Amino acid sequence: MVKHIVCFKLSGSVEIRREIAERFCRALMELPSKIDVLESMEVGINENPTEDWDVVLTAVVPKMEDVEVYAKHPAHVAAASIIAGYKESRACVDYSF
Repeated sequence: MVKHIVCFKLSGSVEIRREIAERFCRALMELPSKIDVLESMEVGINENPTEDWDVVLTAVVPKMEDVEVYAKHPAHVAAASIIAGYKESRACVDYSF
Protein backbone atom coordinates (compact mmCIF):
# COMPACT_ATOMS: atom_id res chain seq x y z
CA MET A 1 0.00 0.00 0.00
CA VAL A 2 1.06 3.58 -0.64
CA LYS A 3 0.15 6.73 1.25
CA HIS A 4 -0.01 9.89 -0.83
CA ILE A 5 0.09 12.92 1.48
CA VAL A 6 -0.25 16.41 0.04
CA CYS A 7 -0.38 19.85 1.69
CA PHE A 8 -1.62 22.94 -0.09
CA LYS A 9 -1.07 26.60 0.69
CA LEU A 10 -3.70 28.79 -0.95
CA SER A 11 -3.62 32.48 -1.82
CA GLY A 12 -6.25 35.11 -1.11
CA SER A 13 -8.02 36.44 1.94
CA VAL A 14 -8.76 34.15 4.88
CA GLU A 15 -12.40 33.99 3.77
CA ILE A 16 -11.58 33.13 0.15
CA ARG A 17 -9.03 30.51 1.17
CA ARG A 18 -11.57 28.90 3.50
CA GLU A 19 -14.30 28.88 0.84
CA ILE A 20 -12.00 27.35 -1.78
CA ALA A 21 -10.62 24.82 0.73
CA GLU A 22 -14.14 23.69 1.66
CA ARG A 23 -15.16 23.22 -1.98
CA PHE A 24 -11.92 21.35 -2.69
CA CYS A 25 -12.34 19.06 0.31
CA ARG A 26 -15.92 18.18 -0.63
CA ALA A 27 -14.78 17.26 -4.14
CA LEU A 28 -11.88 15.17 -2.82
CA MET A 29 -14.13 13.21 -0.49
CA GLU A 30 -16.21 12.09 -3.49
CA LEU A 31 -13.19 10.55 -5.23
CA PRO A 32 -13.08 7.10 -3.56
CA SER A 33 -16.44 6.26 -5.16
CA LYS A 34 -15.19 7.42 -8.57
CA ILE A 35 -11.59 6.15 -8.77
CA ASP A 36 -11.13 2.38 -8.48
CA VAL A 37 -7.50 2.46 -7.25
CA LEU A 38 -8.32 4.87 -4.43
CA GLU A 39 -8.65 2.77 -1.26
CA SER A 40 -9.34 5.75 1.00
CA MET A 41 -9.21 9.53 1.20
CA GLU A 42 -8.90 11.75 4.25
CA VAL A 43 -8.84 15.53 3.97
CA GLY A 44 -8.60 18.35 6.45
CA ILE A 45 -8.63 22.11 6.58
CA ASN A 46 -6.05 23.67 8.89
CA GLU A 47 -7.64 25.12 12.03
CA ASN A 48 -4.42 26.54 13.48
CA PRO A 49 -4.20 30.26 12.59
CA THR A 50 -0.47 30.35 13.36
CA GLU A 51 0.31 27.92 10.52
CA ASP A 52 0.57 28.74 6.81
CA TRP A 53 -0.77 25.60 5.10
CA ASP A 54 -4.49 25.40 4.34
CA VAL A 55 -5.40 21.86 3.27
CA VAL A 56 -3.96 18.39 3.74
CA LEU A 57 -5.03 15.17 2.08
CA THR A 58 -4.03 11.58 2.65
CA ALA A 59 -4.93 9.10 -0.06
CA VAL A 60 -4.21 5.38 0.03
CA VAL A 61 -3.65 3.35 -3.14
CA PRO A 62 -2.41 -0.24 -3.61
CA LYS A 63 0.90 0.52 -5.35
CA MET A 64 3.11 3.46 -6.34
CA GLU A 65 1.99 3.33 -9.98
CA ASP A 66 -1.57 3.95 -8.81
CA VAL A 67 -0.64 7.43 -7.58
CA GLU A 68 -0.31 8.44 -11.24
CA VAL A 69 -3.56 6.65 -12.16
CA TYR A 70 -5.31 8.62 -9.40
CA ALA A 71 -3.63 11.91 -10.40
CA LYS A 72 -4.65 11.62 -14.07
CA HIS A 73 -8.21 10.45 -13.45
CA PRO A 74 -10.75 12.99 -14.79
CA ALA A 75 -12.54 13.20 -11.41
CA HIS A 76 -9.26 14.11 -9.67
CA VAL A 77 -8.37 16.61 -12.40
CA ALA A 78 -11.78 18.26 -11.91
CA ALA A 79 -11.28 18.43 -8.13
CA ALA A 80 -7.80 19.91 -8.55
CA SER A 81 -9.18 22.58 -10.88
CA ILE A 82 -11.08 24.06 -7.92
CA ILE A 83 -7.83 25.33 -6.39
CA ALA A 84 -5.92 25.93 -9.62
CA GLY A 85 -6.15 29.73 -9.47
CA TYR A 86 -5.47 29.82 -5.72
CA LYS A 87 -2.67 27.26 -5.23
CA GLU A 88 0.37 29.08 -3.88
CA SER A 89 2.39 26.01 -2.85
CA ARG A 90 2.14 22.24 -2.80
CA ALA A 91 4.17 19.72 -0.82
CA CYS A 92 3.88 15.96 -1.35
CA VAL A 93 5.20 12.75 0.19
CA ASP A 94 4.45 9.26 -1.19
CA TYR A 95 5.57 6.23 0.79
CA SER A 96 4.92 2.52 0.98
CA PHE A 97 3.67 1.00 4.21
